[in-house]
Amino acid sequence: MLRSLIRRAAVSSGSSPVNPHTLGPFQVFDRDAKRMQKDRAALRDDSRTVDYVREEVADRMMERFLDIKRSFGSILDLGSGAGHFTKLLEPEKARKSIMVDLSQKSLFRDPDSEFEVQVERIHGDEENLLQIVQPNSQEAVVSCLSLHWVNDLPGTLIQIREALQPDGLFLGAMFGGDTLFELRTALQLAEQEREGGISPHVSPMTQTRDMSNLMGRAGLSLLTVDIDEVKVAYPDMWALMDDLRAMGEGNAILGSRRALRRDTLAAASAIYTALHGNEDGSVPATFQIIYMIGWKPAPSQPKPLERGTGKTHLGEVL
Repeated sequence: MLRSLIRRAAVSSGSSPVNPHTLGPFQVFDRDAKRMQKDRAALRDDSRTVDYVREEVADRMMERFLDIKRSFGSILDLGSGAGHFTKLLEPEKARKSIMVDLSQKSLFRDPDSEFEVQVERIHGDEENLLQIVQPNSQEAVVSCLSLHWVNDLPGTLIQIREALQPDGLFLGAMFGGDTLFELRTALQLAEQEREGGISPHVSPMTQTRDMSNLMGRAGLSLLTVDIDEVKVAYPDMWALMDDLRAMGEGNAILGSRRALRRDTLAAASAIYTALHGNEDGSVPATFQIIYMIGWKPAPSQPKPLERGTGKTHLGEVL
């Protein structure tokens, strides 16, 4: 399924430098810079005008959540932001949501009156989940567009599995590797042409083909992984880049990054329009979404039959 959105307003914010000599083995992103980006975005008066991607993905996540024929006493919304998924919960499905986010400003942006279920908010880093909740304590963990900023994704998935009760649910959505491919190619071509080389200006993201393997290695079972796209039409490349900053989705790669010259950005804008532009003069941006469902193993879960125990010949089915 692919749905299109149209975005016409534009806002902006920035980022901060870091010391690359303090890196750990799995560190790719500057979590402090990401926290500050999200804090600044949440403090804007027009912060809600750029909620459109998160709201759309939260809505599609909720469709999957409602397909699960179980009610929960509580769920943990990991990397909740302002609570886009939690706002869609109804008491018949879950009575309480524990919202956890790196950005305190995002976490407390919206009042309790906007939620239909009881809400508890915890300011904490998604990378340190087991410092926030006890092992085997959660009926369900959900995460809507947060895990693409986690440094150690395999380790975070293991923490999610550890935090779940036996037969507990994990439901997540994150940006996939083809997200913003139009912007990436335009920036790379322009920088190569004008400056003779390229440096990363859009953060790396997990490839779709890796997710089932990562979830399996983390110890989750009964896995479901599927892919969807959200296409958004923008007036031009500048509006897209401004909105990404206003969403708190600016680049947060660790280490020094060469700022693009104005003429390089102008060239990238022209390339973007030439390669990908719509007939009406707007430009598209593709957000690839990876949806994930997994369960913590439990003795009560259905098990696959052993090899050789089937009673129907495959040829009869085909």
